[in-house]
Amino acid sequence: MVEITQMNLLAFISGLPGWAEILVIAFVGLLLFGKRLPDVARSLGKSVVEFKKGIRDVQDDVNSAASNDRRADLEAKNQPKLDNANKEA
Repeated sequence: MVEITQMNLLAFISGLPGWAEILVIAFVGLLLFGKRLPDVARSLGKSVVEFKKGIRDVQDDVNSAASNDRRADLEAKNQPKLDNANKEA
């Protein structure tokens, strides 16, 4: 009987929680936060939105830098061709 209890404990620690564990965690969260739960959820939602905005801004900066680098590379490749054409003329 002791082995079964230890097995259940190890199952809870390693791996994803089942429905019973999720209900226990939700109940404990409800007891801890109580009336503040809507405020906590609202703050969490705002945090997620701000995080996504930050990720989008970083992606835009990276894409902008990459396009500027490509543009500079193209201009550098085209510049010697123009210089050679001016020297020949």
